[in-house]
Amino acid sequence: MLYEIYFSPTGGTKKVADAIARAWEEYAETIDLADCAFIWPDFSFRAEDVCLLAVPSYGGRVPEAAAKRAKNLSGGGANAVLICVYGNRAYEDTLIELKDIAEKAGFHCVAAVAAIAEHSIVHQIAAGRPDEEDRKQLLEFGRKIRQRIDGKMVQRLDVPGNRPYRPLHLAAMIPEPGLGCTLCGLCGRKCPVGAISLDNPALIDSQKCISCMRCVAVCPQHTRHIDKTALASLAQRLETACSGRKENELF
Repeated sequence: MLYEIYFSPTGGTKKVADAIARAWEEYAETIDLADCAFIWPDFSFRAEDVCLLAVPSYGGRVPEAAAKRAKNLSGGGANAVLICVYGNRAYEDTLIELKDIAEKAGFHCVAAVAAIAEHSIVHQIAAGRPDEEDRKQLLEFGRKIRQRIDGKMVQRLDVPGNRPYRPLHLAAMIPEPGLGCTLCGLCGRKCPVGAISLDNPALIDSQKCISCMRCVAVCPQHTRHIDKTALASLAQRLETACSGRKENELF
């Protein structure tokens, strides 16, 4: 059985996982690690399963909520393809942390990808990625992974990164509702960490918010937003680090 297990608040990480999953030419069961209402410990896998485990890189690390939920999965020796997605800056220790999490959960890590997707906050960075060139490359890599698994030619997987992992420092970028908010509550129901009040979307727990931008992505009125001054400042800080086209890395 093929599984896509992903934490993808704005959809970029899932697009990368989808591109790789196409290589199996079969239905993939999906597990959304960003669904805070789900009962995570209920999932267990078998040695014959293939699991695409995909997360975005937040400050060079696996998002804490994704890490916590992935640790509760029971790998059962299933083959795991590790997928780290970042917005054209750097992914630092994300892959090695994801590998450690997967192995401790009982997965057999067979391959890994560090892929580019459009930045979840500053959308002009890596805009439109994964693009057609990316999708072709990821599909072809998926086919190679499948051939190795089917032929039982899987070798030890090494990925870049450091232990101990880099300290996690994230700039707080908390979206707020605009004047067109209809109080539908969708942002609160979809928030991966329950940081938004279900009764009043203007009430946000800043200690819980991870600046994942899912509330912005799902707002049907497109009114939820980051302060323009803060957004411009972030874009300026990222301009040099995120300039130029970075390519996907395949392991």
